[in-house]
Amino acid sequence: MTHPSPSSRASLKIRILATSDLHMNLCGFDYYSDTSDPSIGFTRTANLIRAARSEADAQGALVLLCDNGDSLQGTPLGEWAVEPENAPHILMRAFAELGYDAIGLGNHDFGLGLETLDRTIADAACPVICSNAHRQDAEPSWQDHAVFTRAACYGEQQVALKIGVFSVLPPQTAKWEGHRLHGKVVMGDILTCAAQKVTDLRALGCDLVLALGHTGLGPTEPQPDLENAIIPLAGIEGIDALIAGHSHLTLPGNAHDGVEHVDASRGLVHGKPVVMPGAFGSSLGVIDLAINRTENGGWTVQDHRTSLRPVCPSKSGMSSEPVAEDPDLVKLFAKGHLEIRRRTAQPVGQTDQHLHSYFSFCAPDRGLVLTAAAQAAALRPFLQDTPFAALPVLSATAPSKFGGRAGPRFFTDVLPGQICLRHVNDVYAFPNELRAVVVAREEISDWLEMSAAVFNQIMPGQETTLIDSSRAGHNFDIIQGITYQIDLSQPSRFDASGRLIDPAYRRIWNICFDGHPIAADQQFVVALNNYRANGGGHFPFVDRVKPIALPILPFQRVLRDYLSGVLPQDPLHQMPYPFEFAPIPGATTLLRTGPKARTCIAELKKYDPYVVGEDDEGFLLIRLTL
Repeated sequence: MTHPSPSSRASLKIRILATSDLHMNLCGFDYYSDTSDPSIGFTRTANLIRAARSEADAQGALVLLCDNGDSLQGTPLGEWAVEPENAPHILMRAFAELGYDAIGLGNHDFGLGLETLDRTIADAACPVICSNAHRQDAEPSWQDHAVFTRAACYGEQQVALKIGVFSVLPPQTAKWEGHRLHGKVVMGDILTCAAQKVTDLRALGCDLVLALGHTGLGPTEPQPDLENAIIPLAGIEGIDALIAGHSHLTLPGNAHDGVEHVDASRGLVHGKPVVMPGAFGSSLGVIDLAINRTENGGWTVQDHRTSLRPVCPSKSGMSSEPVAEDPDLVKLFAKGHLEIRRRTAQPVGQTDQHLHSYFSFCAPDRGLVLTAAAQAAALRPFLQDTPFAALPVLSATAPSKFGGRAGPRFFTDVLPGQICLRHVNDVYAFPNELRAVVVAREEISDWLEMSAAVFNQIMPGQETTLIDSSRAGHNFDIIQGITYQIDLSQPSRFDASGRLIDPAYRRIWNICFDGHPIAADQQFVVALNNYRANGGGHFPFVDRVKPIALPILPFQRVLRDYLSGVLPQDPLHQMPYPFEFAPIPGATTLLRTGPKARTCIAELKKYDPYVVGEDDEGFLLIRLTL
């Protein structure tokens, strides 16, 4: 049997719509400041989905609507939604209302535990897929892949198109969530899994293969156990289109300009269409494919186009009006939305200080000091009558709201006065748990060197931004209870994966405890979160430290108890702030922070700050003299 050549008939059109990294930002609302936020929210993304689907229907195109993971955890709504009395899960109901075809899992979707994840997946009206996560203790609630058969008209011929979908996430998830997953779930390498899934799906007769990659753009060449594997993933033969995520960046767009194998403006990686729709419901990803029959009866992609549709178009130089909220989803989310606003308004304590994160990377962050002291206060009772009782206690914290990829509004900002539960979440946004480890000087030094890798190298006469945008701000650990200097004239000692770049590179100097240099054999107990203790951020000290067993102690409960006086005031609260920059004569750098930082500019007095103005994304630029 012969088939017409591609040029003899119109192409079959397929539109792939994608959301990713919603993190339960359903209502376009900031529950930490108790104000609306028109730049995010699934209620607005939903309107874009309905419009994009209507356009595709008018063009006779098939539509496949997918979510790419990290949707179930992130705002206080995430905890409310999984309470048994609120079943079925409101996001699963919303996905059903919008006609989602597939849901991929991300690393944070495992953060509420397997039992909760299983219940949530049971509420889904479409396949939930995770191809490289393998359950060891029970049958998985998620699927390994999905195959969709869609009827379509190709010229005058009715055809049945088979589309295969698989989903992968960072294998590091098994470590990050090790306290929940150990002995229950193992996670395989992304690239190995993907190659096998392409083979399997093609063997099942799939005409097209879509990869839901909850992974970002990282190394350009294949490596084992990549966290951000989209570039080599796109190089696997047999994948026709990809959805990317995890890193909260966007594609197409200038976030990946100049990266090898990537056409950032067109959204292509190795010539294949890829969309990465940012985070928090800020954009809808769209891939349009035109496919034709081949001579042997198969299908080939003849043309493709990628685009992002933001919910707040003003960020793209378009209309200043945000997309309207979808009334059906507003109604669906209303009960949870009102309940979370009520819960987070509950008072827990008082503060006489302005707690904000506008200057976390260069000046004292009182919220981090508060968090560090709360961690230490919660830890000390569990050290009594143990071999660790006589060791000094330190406490490691990192900014959780620091702008970056989340935008210029994403900063902690709690005014002096009454502290409500929402302010606790504002100071510490992640639902982590308290952990403790025993360390010596070498581990502390490596810990701080990896932390200082978030900074760009600063040289006189070569002004650059203070923070390296390729590094995650939540990896800037500050260890309360010691003091040290950071020399930004030096290159970073470790790369983003924790590998030593050069033993001669060193940014951390003069590490002291109680005013004296730390001896090589001096030991400390450090309070930290489970993400870092489990290897999150690729810190090189993790495999060399001794963990201390603790019961389940959620961070936000610890902070609430400290503010309310349930936990006693800890000595770390009054210790000198840990770090300062070593002077670099003649050097300046640009701090990129939130526009509200103008009211706090006096806190940067030692840097002779100069307000440059706002950049295209709305961040305030402040020139600092080092």
